[in-house]
Amino acid sequence: MKIAILGYGTVGRGVDEIVGKHTADVEVARILELPDRLADERMTSDFRDIVEDPEIALVVECMGGLEPAHTYIIEALAAGKSVVTSNKAVVAEYFEEFASQARCSGASLLIEASVGGGIPWIASIEKVRRIDEVSSFSGIMNGTTNYIVDAMAKNDADFDEVLAAAQALGYAERDSSADIDGIDVKNKTIISACVAFDVSCTKEFPVSGIRTLTNGDLDVLRGMGRGVKLLGRGVRSDGRYAVSVEPVAVPLSSLEANVPSNFNLISLEGSTIGPLKFYGQGAGMLPTGNAMVQDIIDFANGRRPTYDFSARLAYAPELLTSDYLFRTTASLPGGEGVASGYTILRSLTSEKARELLDDALEKDPTSFMAALPQED
Repeated sequence: MKIAILGYGTVGRGVDEIVGKHTADVEVARILELPDRLADERMTSDFRDIVEDPEIALVVECMGGLEPAHTYIIEALAAGKSVVTSNKAVVAEYFEEFASQARCSGASLLIEASVGGGIPWIASIEKVRRIDEVSSFSGIMNGTTNYIVDAMAKNDADFDEVLAAAQALGYAERDSSADIDGIDVKNKTIISACVAFDVSCTKEFPVSGIRTLTNGDLDVLRGMGRGVKLLGRGVRSDGRYAVSVEPVAVPLSSLEANVPSNFNLISLEGSTIGPLKFYGQGAGMLPTGNAMVQDIIDFANGRRPTYDFSARLAYAPELLTSDYLFRTTASLPGGEGVASGYTILRSLTSEKARELLDDALEKDPTSFMAALPQED
């Protein structure tokens, strides 16, 4: 089977390397690259060389960003060529459009690497859903933020110091806002909800990051028997669903609290299987490349996933309600003081908590918030 790779950066090179070493029946026939980087005879800067080639059955998109990735994916699917992608931003934004185009042309969209890097998360959701309804999911979906929180806690280091170290190690981009402000996890949460709940997930839901996290916050939470992790969460119940991205204060004894470095841990709950947890490397050339090649091999072996978003679920923020810890100099009426500068507000939805955080940030830009879910 002949395939084409769009983009030859970290992930594209990883896919090419793994395919060359481990898949004798798959050939990388074409690579789309910039005109001044055509260093390989397989490379072209003209997408038409790929989309109009009848021998290429599968296009592997490794470009990142929304455009031209969106246009290339749509054109490939319209031409009847299936697509493998790790691009969570473009999938989250255009998932329903891609799925519709794939159904119309008989092509397939394979997105394993878009969430969780090398963790078989999407395939596991699909497998669980053959029998069960997925009632909830939750997880550490971003290795950069997990590395930062873990290093701050273990080394008693400041946020900015650890972020700089993460950038030096290649865990964080120079512009780290997508990671530390929760945008990356938002995209992965949208994709997870679409697959787990079979719904066209709203893009308008509360998203909070860890930009203002301090060692003092970690100390206060530790005194409460908790650590903090940035989690993407989703829940489904009685024809309704809700999703959120926010720091969550998890029990120190939990698996989530003990996930180290840049690893991911994502969980789901099925109606008969119960809780399942998936742990592994969440990003990087080879873990992400591995997930993409798994999709390539699955496609070569006849796997044709489809997504139709047929569940008509109402978005219901009240399904994600918990207590919240705030650290701010702004006034928060009705709160319970637990330490100097720290207040707990009871029974807030994620949306209401985010609204209060926005108000607090206007008065105190260093304000921080974490959900305090009831311990099991």
